Amino acid sequence: MRPDREEAFLQYVTSRKQRLHRVAYHLLGDRDRADDAVQHTLTVLYQRWSRMHEVANLDGYVHTMVVHECLRDRRRWLARVHLRAAPPDVPVAAADPEIEQRMLLRAALRELPDRQRTVLVLRFLCDLPVLEVADLLGLAEGTVKAHTAKGLDALRRRLDTATTRSLA
Repeated sequence: MRPDREEAFLQYVTSRKQRLHRVAYHLLGDRDRADDAVQHTLTVLYQRWSRMHEVANLDGYVHTMVVHECLRDRRRWLARVHLRAAPPDVPVAAADPEIEQRMLLRAALRELPDRQRTVLVLRFLCDLPVLEVADLLGLAEGTVKAHTAKGLDALRRRLDTATTRSLA
C-alpha cells in the first residue's frame, strides 16, 4: 500500500476504533471477543482500503462490517466455550452510582436473547433508525420494532428486579 493511503488508513482507524470496539462489546458482551471482531474487521478493511474511496458512507460501511462480524462470532461454536464460569473481577471506583447503573444495564443486556440485544444496541447505543437496523440485519421494519418493544420491556423488568434486589 502506498504511504499516503496507509497514513489515511491509520488516521481513520485511530479515530474510530474505540467506537467500533464499544459496539462490538455491547453486541458480544465480552471484551476479548469484541477485540477479535474489531481486529478481524480492520484486517479486512486494510485489505480493501485502496477501494474505499468509492464507498459513499465509509463509517456506515465499516460499522456494518463490525456488526456482521459480531453476528458471525455469535454463531461460531467456539464462542460458546467458556474457560471460566464468570469473568475475573474488574476493579471499579468505590460506591459510584453511575458505574453501578452501567454494570446493571450491561448485565441485563447480556440476559436478553441475541436478536433483541442486537436491535437495542444498534437502535440506542449506535443511534440508528429502524430502517437502517432492518437493512443491516436483513429484517422487516416491523420485526425490528417488535424486537425493540420486547427487548425494552424485558430490559425494564430485569432492571426493576435488579434495583429491587439491591435496595432490599
